[in-house]
Amino acid sequence: MDFPAPLVPATFVRRYKRFFADVVLADGTELTAHCPNPGAMLGLNAPGLPAWLSVSDNPKRKLSHTLELVEADGGLVGINTLLPNRLVAEALEAGTIPELAGYASVRREVKYGKASRVDFLLEDPARGRCWLEVKNVHLMRTPGLAEFPDCVAARSTRHLEELADQVAAGDRAVALFVVQRTDCEAFSACADLDPAFARGLEAAAAAGVEVMAWACEVHPGEVTIRRALPWRS
Repeated sequence: MDFPAPLVPATFVRRYKRFFADVVLADGTELTAHCPNPGAMLGLNAPGLPAWLSVSDNPKRKLSHTLELVEADGGLVGINTLLPNRLVAEALEAGTIPELAGYASVRREVKYGKASRVDFLLEDPARGRCWLEVKNVHLMRTPGLAEFPDCVAARSTRHLEELADQVAAGDRAVALFVVQRTDCEAFSACADLDPAFARGLEAAAAAGVEVMAWACEVHPGEVTIRRALPWRS
């Protein structure tokens, strides 16, 4: 997925109130950017990290800049949790993920479970239905190992239970973890930060939910889903 306009380089200063990030532009201008990430952003919120911002010309927005990427551990990391759904939509259209290719139709934000909306519902007269939940991953503490979540994620745990219910009803269900960094070779649930989620992922897999992880290529001009990663259960 190409960014609609070139990203603006900056230096990260601090993140606060979850959705605000203070940065300094290359010319010394200090500003507050929108931080589209409700998680802890462990390892990605240290003062002085190089950062890249998108810019909106929408006059109704209070903050014109959005934090998109930071540089950590020698590479770029996508922190925008809204981006994975766009990346997956693009990948589904292009057939990038073979296990999810070939469905006749794709719908987004379909109601299911207990007042939830699944990210994607794939449907086909011959193959039936596939309920697809997408999660953003940017945490890496052990070199090469991507982990999710980076804080307690009760809502994501509930989604796993709801996916398992769809399998029990006779449908296919997939939990897809999109790793917005290039330096990981495997994926794992983060059991010490959210043991309930780790248990839930194991239970969902045992119930027939397919667990997939795909890593991205991350550049200041684009972010694209590229390669599958093994899941370490």
